[in-house]
Amino acid sequence: MKLVIQIPCLNEEKSLPVTLKDLPEHIDGIDEIEILVIDDGSTDKTVETARNLGVKEILSLGTNKGLAKAFVAGINKALDMGADIIVNTDADNQYDASYIAELVKPILEKKADIVIGARPVSKIKHFSVLKKFLQKLGSFVMRFVSKTDVKDAPSGFRAFSRNAALQLNVFDNYTYTLETIIQAKAKGLVIESIEVGVNPELRKSRLFTNMFHYIRRSIFTMLRMFIIYRPFRFFILFGSLFLFSGLIIGARFLYFYLNGNGQGHIQSLILASILLITGVQVVLIAVLSELISINRKLIEDVQRMVKSAGLKKNSDVIK
Repeated sequence: MKLVIQIPCLNEEKSLPVTLKDLPEHIDGIDEIEILVIDDGSTDKTVETARNLGVKEILSLGTNKGLAKAFVAGINKALDMGADIIVNTDADNQYDASYIAELVKPILEKKADIVIGARPVSKIKHFSVLKKFLQKLGSFVMRFVSKTDVKDAPSGFRAFSRNAALQLNVFDNYTYTLETIIQAKAKGLVIESIEVGVNPELRKSRLFTNMFHYIRRSIFTMLRMFIIYRPFRFFILFGSLFLFSGLIIGARFLYFYLNGNGQGHIQSLILASILLITGVQVVLIAVLSELISINRKLIEDVQRMVKSAGLKKNSDVIK
């Protein structure tokens, strides 16, 4: 059983030594542990620091691609390395690495496909009151949207089984944390949350310029993922609003018409017609989007099989 711990990095020469020092060298049930550093276009001595500290696997993306792209590149590289389990952690040593053993345990026991480390948000001193509130609110919304019990949706401290890693497709260029939750649930993967500890802050977050920017991007990501993975439900709900409104306004016109006052309410008839026609069109879009969604699932199944076959072939060649 091989574990690959991947660390996306962007100018982390100062924090990387602390992060690497805390990583476990042995975990019960794991035969081999390898470290993978993903250099996301660093302009400092991140790569040199990683090499000097004994990291053998370094994936350089050349230019800055963003956290989501770095994460996906790391997952694919870890699979090429023969990983059975992949743990993603931050280079700023935000997460307590001693919890990695607990993070991989549900996967080793075949109880989960993805395990997400839930931070004690309320107790993190460098989080402002507003940030704590918004973190909790965001996780609540994500639980509602994804129908999961994820306690800390934005957490990047995660473990993935090989099967889960093969099925992940990240479309967002900004972050992967929210998208992978919705996607995993839609694919029938089992997600589990465990409580983890955090370390003192070494640097400010680089993911977003301010909290409201992050909220706006997160809302957009959740909405887009809901449309991609629950298209029929989304468009049916949207279309039902038009149909229901049209029926109400149409019934109102019919009431006045039957009482001999229809001529004074012709605008209601026009509005009802527009709403009903729009509602029917949106329902048709729901049907078409569901057919597209089925095709996407079939393509993703083929993609997973191709990936598995390619990795097996590479493994056989190496042997």
